[in-house]
Amino acid sequence: MFLSVFDIFKIGVGPSSSHTMGPMVAAARFLADLRGGRDRVPGAGAPARLGCRLHGSLAFTGHGHATDRAVILGLAGFEPATLDAEKAEAALKAISTHHQIEAEGLGTLAFDPGADLVFDYGPPLPQHANALVLNAWDADGHLCLTETYFSIGGGFVQTEAEMKAAAGEAGAVPAEVPYPFRSAADMLAMAAKSGLSIAAMKRANEEVFRTRAELDAGLDRTWEVMENCISRGLASGGILPGGLNVRRRARAIHEQLLAEQSRNLVAPHAVNDWLSVYAMAVNEENAAGGQVVTSPTNGAAGVVPAVIRYHLDHIVGAKREDVRDMLLTAAAIGGLIKFNASISGAECGCQAEVGSASAMGAAALAAALGGTPEQVENAAEIALEHHLGMTCDPIKGLVQVPCIERNGLGAIKAVSAASLALRGDGKHLVSLDNCIRTMRDTGRDMSEKYKETSLGGLAVNVPDC
Repeated sequence: MFLSVFDIFKIGVGPSSSHTMGPMVAAARFLADLRGGRDRVPGAGAPARLGCRLHGSLAFTGHGHATDRAVILGLAGFEPATLDAEKAEAALKAISTHHQIEAEGLGTLAFDPGADLVFDYGPPLPQHANALVLNAWDADGHLCLTETYFSIGGGFVQTEAEMKAAAGEAGAVPAEVPYPFRSAADMLAMAAKSGLSIAAMKRANEEVFRTRAELDAGLDRTWEVMENCISRGLASGGILPGGLNVRRRARAIHEQLLAEQSRNLVAPHAVNDWLSVYAMAVNEENAAGGQVVTSPTNGAAGVVPAVIRYHLDHIVGAKREDVRDMLLTAAAIGGLIKFNASISGAECGCQAEVGSASAMGAAALAAALGGTPEQVENAAEIALEHHLGMTCDPIKGLVQVPCIERNGLGAIKAVSAASLALRGDGKHLVSLDNCIRTMRDTGRDMSEKYKETSLGGLAVNVPDC
């Protein structure tokens, strides 16, 4: 299966790609199947009532990630990329009051959020930690349609049949693209043979499916949303929702940095604070339910934008044209990690989210600074290697602590990894492929309580929460 740059970088809403965006997409897909009559139970009447059951991590941290709201909005016809916050709130209020959903093409369907949306805290379904079962019944209570969806990270959603099909294609090479690399070794071999950069090969693959103008417009739009998210985060104060009473800090830190800059009081290590504040601005917006870009997930959405903003604002000679190649390079690395391991915290812990994002950011910066494909691969490996074993343990199930600061540190590691890689010639002991494999194996061995369930780690060791 070909993973596009726009699969890795999706425009959506916070606070979670797997727990918010994915369930919203799944609910919208279910309605579409209802309209089309797909797999309807023979003899059942027209749909009259809807229901949803959340399993595994979607149940354990669903309230903190607004999974319930996401499902309801998906059933009401909303989609992450185009969600209008005002209209969404109005729809949620109406559904909560009247216990009905006005579904286009299906009429009025009964849906009581308090009774028809169930958080199942039993064992997760065996196929995946993030599962939701959607049902529709006719007026006599007969089942019309049922489907189980798995939110596999980064806003990707699959049914069980789709998961099995994807597993069957795991070794397949997408022959329709000119550079069908499915490992870092393949990628480097193709780069050596073609003389092209990683970004150029990724561009050639993308242009099989869209024109150059369409690709560039999409890349520019992706960066525009990222940049706007940073700007909103740097301008916003107050308390983040959810009950932890976490203060937004990006605005105050940014003001301090600007003041120090104006008085020529900048310490050498302040560059780390700039990286952190850009990343924190994004993840504070994400925690508040704002518009973000999965990079490759919402929980890790601040790292790549922070690295790009650092490049543009702090590196002499940086050009805005660099951003397109940075996004393409980052997407190539993110695609390798997703294809060969995971970008899901519920599957492999935070090493799969912030670790992957840091590897993507490191590769992007190394490429922008003129690194060879070997140096770019080395940068990605260094960044991922030094996130191995990182757990996903959000306090109270909210993408706030430790997630927001963790993005800042992921950005710092990305820049350090790129710098170290550029000091060498690209030769190194541990390959990116070996590191990705290790991350996958570590995730499989990791206790479930450390994989986005809020049942271990900081989530249970901060007693005041």
